[in-house]
Amino acid sequence: MKLALTSVLALIMASSAALADDKTAKIGVLNDQSSLYADAGGPGSSLAAQMAVEDSGLAAKGWTLTVQSGDHQNKPDVGVGIARKWFDEDKIDVIADVPNSGVALAIAPVVKEKNGVYINSGGASADLTGKACTPNTIHWTYDTYMLAHGTGGAVVKAGGDTWFFLTADYAFGKKLQHDTTDVVEADGGKVVGSVNVPLNTPDFSSFLLQAQASKAKIIGLANAGGDADNSIKQAHEFGVVAGGQKLAALLLFISDVNALGLDVAQGLQFTETFYWDLNDGTRAFSKRFSERMKTHAEPTEIQAGVYASVLHYLKTLEAMGGNPHDGAKVVAKMKELPTDDPLFGKGSIRADGRTMHDAYLFEVKSPTESKYPWDYYKLVATIPAAEAFRPLSESECPLVKK
Repeated sequence: MKLALTSVLALIMASSAALADDKTAKIGVLNDQSSLYADAGGPGSSLAAQMAVEDSGLAAKGWTLTVQSGDHQNKPDVGVGIARKWFDEDKIDVIADVPNSGVALAIAPVVKEKNGVYINSGGASADLTGKACTPNTIHWTYDTYMLAHGTGGAVVKAGGDTWFFLTADYAFGKKLQHDTTDVVEADGGKVVGSVNVPLNTPDFSSFLLQAQASKAKIIGLANAGGDADNSIKQAHEFGVVAGGQKLAALLLFISDVNALGLDVAQGLQFTETFYWDLNDGTRAFSKRFSERMKTHAEPTEIQAGVYASVLHYLKTLEAMGGNPHDGAKVVAKMKELPTDDPLFGKGSIRADGRTMHDAYLFEVKSPTESKYPWDYYKLVATIPAAEAFRPLSESECPLVKK
């Protein structure tokens, strides 16, 4: 009996040691690989995750790390199906990226159910760290609160006190319009109307006519990716700015500016948390990234967020001495450790899962101001992290102790 008990204890201790020393991790990059958000995330996000794996240095320390990608097609049910398969069959440990707030919000409870890790870089809804927060979710790059207060606040203070919204008709657009409306009204402005626009719309003519008829000083574009590109191009063709109205691009990526060209995009103001040409650290990473991209594009803030968030995840696993394959435990440790990378600098992760780093108000340069390829932005203002993101005191996240 004593011998049997000793054997059981030895087995338990051996199993625990093996678990503590488990040096494997599987990373799934879930995003739009083929449609309107593919340039902002897509294959570039997969590359960013792979670069984080390489730069972590863990392979040389005996770790086995893999990256795989999935296309959610901007459909919540497709995203949920992929997430379940990844956890149940492929034994994925962490899901990264996930632009499209509808998909992002749909998979958060799945990741919690499967006790995985969810580090979102592409989805914008601030609800991910608000009422929809979970112990397994970290929201890295930007959110609708930051976009509304950064861009919306700057535009209102510059005299843009009447607004009409062109809003992407799903969770992201509606949340962005809601958060920006709060900022506009708090600063004494007024929203005179809005129209919901189906996702991936090629023709914005009828929606732009409604915006022009509203006589609002500002047409707020609560959209992104290909929708932002099309609405800005067609507004230019319609002579919206020439007619006295201004556009507020509430979510714009460098891939959009490149697609639009400086002739069309010049003068647009917007808020981002990363720009490839911001400092020596961002330039060094971006040079390596663009050399490996087939399109030789500079990284977007989504792709930069995937790199930084995956790198922090891997640093956390190393600090834990192995992968416990317990998502809530890993996320808790990620919140304990300060963030520090060459793209976003030093920061932290709050109890609600919000990663805290500075944001920047940029303006698109004119063609004559641009001196070299991808020299598109000029810095207008730096927004400290504490001002950029929703205060914890206002959080609806049940993880936050009031």
